[in-house]
Order: sequence, then structure tokens, then C-alpha cells
Amino acid sequence: MLHYLFGRAYPARMDPSAQDQQADRTVRLAVDLVNLRIRLEDAPLDAAVLRRFLADHGEEPPIRLDEAGAAAIAAVEAELRAVFDAPGVDAAAGMLNRLLERAGNRPRLSDHDGTPWHLHVTDEDASWADWLAATTGLGLARLLAEDGTARLGRCAAPGCRRVFAGGPRNHRRRYCSPACGNAARVAAFRARRRGRTGGRGTDPVSRPGRQARATGP
Repeated sequence: MLHYLFGRAYPARMDPSAQDQQADRTVRLAVDLVNLRIRLEDAPLDAAVLRRFLADHGEEPPIRLDEAGAAAIAAVEAELRAVFDAPGVDAAAGMLNRLLERAGNRPRLSDHDGTPWHLHVTDEDASWADWLAATTGLGLARLLAEDGTARLGRCAAPGCRRVFAGGPRNHRRRYCSPACGNAARVAAFRARRRGRTGGRGTDPVSRPGRQARATGP
């Protein structure tokens, strides 16, 4: 059995029961698409890669996407990436409004084919690019309306370029994962310690005039 969210089908195993979980899926699509581009580095977002991406995010195969459609999705990814790097709330809001313009239809609730009531923001025959633009734009717009850019952005951990969105409300987020947050705190602690010791290690053995304690009998 297929269930529908924002005009696309996805299998029952990914059917979220609550509205917040549905919205979280739209945010996850945005984050994962941008992070896919980062992970691929110079490799293209071609049709094969994007068909796999859509299938991994619950879209039912066969997924009909040619290279022209893939290029259109790549352009949407660039727009989403700009939202995560926006210098402020006003700039991000303007970018999201441009994504939402791709909906091409008034949002509407539907219970077609016996499914529970759910939201459609695109026509049934909308392209994958237009669907992704409207769907991810709506998810990120919800976050922006609630907390500004406090819960979306690019990871602040050194060496990490991934983006993030979501998390507890009224709580500013800086890292894409707990692992990056812990690594950044450890790095900051070590930097402060080096500053206090003038760059020298804190092991007594390394200090001039001290000899290592014998470890043998």
C-alpha cells in the first residue's frame, strides 16, 4: 500500500503518523540533498545518483528521471545550499519564497484513494525538480517561521561542510551531529590548554630539566 505526502508516493514502511514527522521528512530531503552534493565533491548529480537518492527517501520505483531532470534537481540543490549559507533571516526567507513559487498550485488537503488527509503543494504531473523545490522549501520555511535561522545552517566544526536543519525549538544549533559537536569542543579545549602552556605539552616528562620516572623494578 502506498501513502502520499506532498503529491508523491512513498511506501507504508515510511508512513509517518504525526504531522510533525511528515514535516520532518521534507526537511530531511533538503538536508540530505545538499549533503549528497557535498559528499560527491566534483562528481555530478546525475540521473542514476538522483534516482537512488529518491528511492532511498521513500519514492517508489521505477523512478523516471532523465539527465535533463537531473540537471533541474541540481539547480534546486544549489538554491537550497544558498538557504543554508544565507547571511540572515531576511535573505533566507526570500530564497525560500522563490522555492515555494515552484509549487504551481495552491496547497490543498486530499484524501484520495482512501489515504488519510494529507497536504499537496504540487500538481500530480509536476516535475521532480518542482516537487523537490516546493516540498523542501515548505519544510525549511516552517523552521524559519518558528526560530529564524537558529536551527538551520552549516556545521561549525572544523573540517566539516555538512548542513543541518531541525532540532529542539528555541535552541540555537551549530553542529550537524553530536560527533561534530564533541569534536569541536575537544579541539577548543586543547587550543585553550595550548594557550595557557605557551604551546608546550603538559606532560611533566616533556619539560626541560625533568627526567622520566623509571618504570622498571
